[in-house]
Amino acid sequence: MKAAAWAIGVALVVPGCAVGPDFHAPQAPGVDRYLRDGEVAQPPSADGVAQRFTAATVPADWWHALGSPALDLAMEAAITANPGLQQAQANLRAAQDLLRAGAGVFYPQVAGSADVSRQAAVPARLGQAGVPSLFTLWTLGASISYAVDLFGGNRRAVEALAAQAEGQRYAVAAAYLTLTGNLVNAVIAHAAYRAQIDTTRSLIAVVREQMEIAHAQVEAGVVAHASELSLAAQLASLEASLPPLEQKRDQAAHLQAVLTGRFPSEADAVDVALNGLQLPADLPSLVPSELVRQRPDVLAAQARLHQVSAEVGVATAAMLPSLTLSADYARMSGRSADLFGAKAGAWSVGANLVAPLFEGGTLYFRRSASRQALQAADAGYRQVVLASFEQVADVLRALEHDAVQLDAQLRAQAAASAALDEINADYRAGVAGYLQVLSADQQYQQAVLGTQQVRAQRLQDTVALFLALGGGWRGASIETPVAGHVQQAPD
Repeated sequence: MKAAAWAIGVALVVPGCAVGPDFHAPQAPGVDRYLRDGEVAQPPSADGVAQRFTAATVPADWWHALGSPALDLAMEAAITANPGLQQAQANLRAAQDLLRAGAGVFYPQVAGSADVSRQAAVPARLGQAGVPSLFTLWTLGASISYAVDLFGGNRRAVEALAAQAEGQRYAVAAAYLTLTGNLVNAVIAHAAYRAQIDTTRSLIAVVREQMEIAHAQVEAGVVAHASELSLAAQLASLEASLPPLEQKRDQAAHLQAVLTGRFPSEADAVDVALNGLQLPADLPSLVPSELVRQRPDVLAAQARLHQVSAEVGVATAAMLPSLTLSADYARMSGRSADLFGAKAGAWSVGANLVAPLFEGGTLYFRRSASRQALQAADAGYRQVVLASFEQVADVLRALEHDAVQLDAQLRAQAAASAALDEINADYRAGVAGYLQVLSADQQYQQAVLGTQQVRAQRLQDTVALFLALGGGWRGASIETPVAGHVQQAPD
């Protein structure tokens, strides 16, 4: 009894220290810009649209800026039915339940038992005379035990579970960003490939008509056969470019179906033309110091760093003594009717102090491994941060270059269109041949094809900026909050 009382007193007096490093979130990078040459310039105006950076953050429904109701409906279906997002959400709920389960270590563990057994008493075994007798032993009991967290190993274990749940929360956000970004890009790609297919077919028709005229001229001996062969090569090349475009269009349609939780045979692609997608004029802006607080991949890496830091404490505590307090109470009788009699009770109170003495290096190297894992997680976090800044810098430059390229492409298209108009006028006036008209039309269609490609790229790079700056996941209802987000022992 004195030993038990002493152990209980020690458990109550020992302060709640926790071995291992106390986690502190890494400071934001000290850089104040994304690009080497200073402030990000506003992308040049092109196609009548001047994009500008605003102080606003990325909205949760950022895809509304593209102005497509059909896209909005498809996005609602995807967020509701996408299996990948549902998987991430289920993993989050599992991590939350593991956290709640782990927090049970802070409370006493109570168990009850009931037992009835048939036993034999043999006096001869005790060196006494007498004949063996049979009797029935009835037992009811209860026990309570409490693991005293002397060095904070339990607290660190629950802290690791909390960080793991937090990391899974950011995994849900990352899945949400991937889903929304992929669907928007699939819609843009499908619209762009449809437009390019239509333009390519127009080009094929123009070149085919040119070749028919050239064939007639060859038959008449007006031009050399090489002219017809050159046009035949152009025609075959254009016809060969059509199936890959159709394949990419179909792949974009299939991807849309899968992202919305349906089979490719069950869903039609979002019906929107390329010129039916608006280029967002207002672009979000985020200072570099805030980027690491908005991107789920960075936050997930930080949560992983927190988890591994806590696991160092768990491994350290395992090398130190552990104390368990216990108490048992039981009632035993040879007759069930006497089970609650005055003489049937028995009890015990105890304390169990265990200290590892020799483990063959197991505990030492486990702690060493946890420290190495902490260094790896720290390096991984820094790598993710660098990659996030690289992605933003790439997108900012891409938007600038897209606008310049589109402006040049539109000038080329305008010049080709003006040339086609003049050749048509000359043809009607009888001063130009029809082959000249077809050649001008071919140049114009080629310019249109280039414009379509650059417009689609500009849309997709704008989407990439929304995603690179965090994708607005904080404003979306995509995960279940961690109820009772336990990180430390209750008071």
